[in-house]
Amino acid sequence: MEWQVRAIRGATTVRENSIDAIREAVTELLDELETRNQLDPEQIISTTFSVTRDLDAIFPAAIARERPHWQNVPLLDVQQMYVKGSLERCIRVLVHVNFPSHKTQVHHPYLRGAKNLRPDWSLTSLNH
Repeated sequence: MEWQVRAIRGATTVRENSIDAIREAVTELLDELETRNQLDPEQIISTTFSVTRDLDAIFPAAIARERPHWQNVPLLDVQQMYVKGSLERCIRVLVHVNFPSHKTQVHHPYLRGAKNLRPDWSLTSLNH
């Protein structure tokens, strides 16, 4: 079987800067990412999370690391560049994955208030 590296983007928002709220949002985002892309975490090359400057209660990577089969995934947290007027309490993710080359559908989950960031990608599958 031949493989190719693909990137999956996604984002969500949280209701407040708390461990529980961030955990809920990150779990929902990663559940959606795994389910809609039929993703086996063993295929993940690396994952980068970015958060807006108003979120500092917990690292999203710490939440991802607790997921089944994510313990060996290289994870990184960074702060999103601040732009005046941009979406607040937002968590973004970029996942690099080894997919079988015949897989052409990729779903980029944009959830909650982040749906407005990429309305063309929210809850749709795209040929990439």
